[in-house]
Amino acid sequence: GSRLRRQLESGGFAAGEYVKQLSQQSDGDRDLQEHRQRIQALSEETAQSLKRNVYQNYRQFIETAREISYLESEMYQLSHILTEQKGIMEAVTQALLLQADRDDPALGARRAAAAAADPFLPLSAKEAAANEEGRQRTLTTLLEKVEGCRDLLPESPGKYLVYNGDLVEYDADHMAQIQRVHAFLMNDCLLVATALPNRRGAYRYDALYPLDGLAVVNVKDNPPMKDMFKLLMFPESRIFQAENAKIKKEWLEVLEETKRNRALSEKRRLEQEALPRPAPAPPESTNPFDEDEDEEEEDEPSAEEEVVDLSLEWIQELPEDLDVCIAQRDFEGAVDLLDKLNEYLADKPVSQPVKELRAKVDERVRQLTDVLVFELSPDRSLRGGPRATRRAVSQLIRLGQSTKACELFLKNRAAAVQTAIRQLRIEGATLLYIHKLCHVFFTSLLETAREFETDFAGNNGCYSAFVVWARSSMRMFVDAFSKQVFDSKESLSTAAECVKVAKEHCKQLSEIGLDLTFIIHALLVKDIKGALQSYKDIIIEATKHRNSEEMWRKMNLMTPEALGKLREEMRSCGVGNFDQYTGDDCWVNLSYTVVAFTKQTMAFLEEALKLYFPELHMVLLESLVEIILVAVQHVDYSLRCEQDPEKKAFIRQNASFLYETVLPVVEKRFEEGVGKPAKQLQDLRNASRLMRVNPESTTSVV
Repeated sequence: GSRLRRQLESGGFAAGEYVKQLSQQSDGDRDLQEHRQRIQALSEETAQSLKRNVYQNYRQFIETAREISYLESEMYQLSHILTEQKGIMEAVTQALLLQADRDDPALGARRAAAAAADPFLPLSAKEAAANEEGRQRTLTTLLEKVEGCRDLLPESPGKYLVYNGDLVEYDADHMAQIQRVHAFLMNDCLLVATALPNRRGAYRYDALYPLDGLAVVNVKDNPPMKDMFKLLMFPESRIFQAENAKIKKEWLEVLEETKRNRALSEKRRLEQEALPRPAPAPPESTNPFDEDEDEEEEDEPSAEEEVVDLSLEWIQELPEDLDVCIAQRDFEGAVDLLDKLNEYLADKPVSQPVKELRAKVDERVRQLTDVLVFELSPDRSLRGGPRATRRAVSQLIRLGQSTKACELFLKNRAAAVQTAIRQLRIEGATLLYIHKLCHVFFTSLLETAREFETDFAGNNGCYSAFVVWARSSMRMFVDAFSKQVFDSKESLSTAAECVKVAKEHCKQLSEIGLDLTFIIHALLVKDIKGALQSYKDIIIEATKHRNSEEMWRKMNLMTPEALGKLREEMRSCGVGNFDQYTGDDCWVNLSYTVVAFTKQTMAFLEEALKLYFPELHMVLLESLVEIILVAVQHVDYSLRCEQDPEKKAFIRQNASFLYETVLPVVEKRFEEGVGKPAKQLQDLRNASRLMRVNPESTTSVV
């Protein structure tokens, strides 16, 4: 075992050469079967080892997650402490500003006059900082009541609170009340927090929505459902109810106004950043050693010398255009816009404005990817065949998500095939159902393969995934096939016809260069072995029962029609010299037991050959030998025990028919069906001692 493992794990291992060498060295099928079992045992041992490693890693992952949770709790407490310290410092700063106003009344008067004349006039740097700090302090005070939003505290400059209030959230489908929430509208986002039970005025963070991707829709009053509005955040939506119509109107107006102000300020910021800025002159250095370094740096162009022009109209409107394309399901248009942007920025330096634009675009790319993934999910309608997925698959590939596209496409097709199989009506006739099952499954498999070849023509790495998928789909087909054919204990002839139909359909896949015949053989071998052995047992029991009632009498078929029918049956079994065993009128010079055994054995052989493939060779051969031995041993025993010379001669005649006619026919038919002779059958016939006994002798065979 260890030697085999080392051989398989070696770096220069070649499977083809290994199998070729093994085939040359093996003495027969049994050696190959034993070697296959050893490799199978090694594979199962490796699988168990992998399972243990996965379980161990999973436990370590859980422990790590627990440690991270503890760390997160400590960081949360630390954040609260820092927030309190920051609030104290801001309060001290505000007190100092008020003290400065008292010390300089003229400054306070100018500030009051400017605020009364135009609240939007630019302030001095000191006054602007005080105003900004006041807004941020208000936001900090409110958000301190919200658990889990430490990242939203005013650490980034420019964030301030615009509006807030209590709302009630309703289910969008059933209009049932879900929970009470408190919404905080800031100048760039909307924070939704849920009320904490038993803690008045305290909330827990629920969701945060950037205003760039938020749409507000008024919901028409439909008593008792009134004073509602809907927030659309692709791909989800939420419905909220205000306390009254006035508050609802305020929410709608302030949301729209804040969105407009946000878009306007963003546009101005981009325009300002797009303007060329003169580089500040570096201060004169007093270090004499800097001269050489300056001379070297003069030869290298600065990355900031080239300014990326982002003021183009199509670039300014790109995020909104992407939102429109996604909302209108214009996936091709969205990917075209992304390709256009990537082409434009391909040879441009990565400046701060470019990074910010990329961040906005990346958010839209994630939204687009989520939509395309949803389009390929099995929850969507599976009608339309594999071509219905081509649009989403092609756009995911263009987005550089070919692996995900391949995985989702195959999952979608697996669900479609499984649904089609489940929807098949189980007919009374098994063969009719199997015809329908094979047509549905193999047609779906062929269409999926062709569509896969079309969609992933340039992605050779995905083809292995398709082969794995085809194998798992074949296992699903075989489960349905075996349940109907083998579990229901159908006759061997019906099972043989059903397997033949499945093999013929499987050969259709060779049109696209896919051969799954060996897979269907491997999956069916256990059930077919069971069917052969079960039918063998039936024949042996029937033969033994007939043997127990054997009287060793000639057959009288009574009518020429019956004799002609028997003659035709024997001819179809391959017995061409049956006429020499027929007598006058309608008599046959053979025992009914031997004739019935011949017909049953040849029928078993014919049906078994329809099921034959190399893995069944020994099972079929051993079953035939067991069946023949029952008849041979019965004839041998009868010859030894029978004392009546006339009956003994008749038994000898039946034995001659069995050994000289039936067994050669079985050997010939087996060799024709399998392609090679059966040594066991030859040995069985040659081992007969009847040929060495004098036909005129009346002594028993010893």
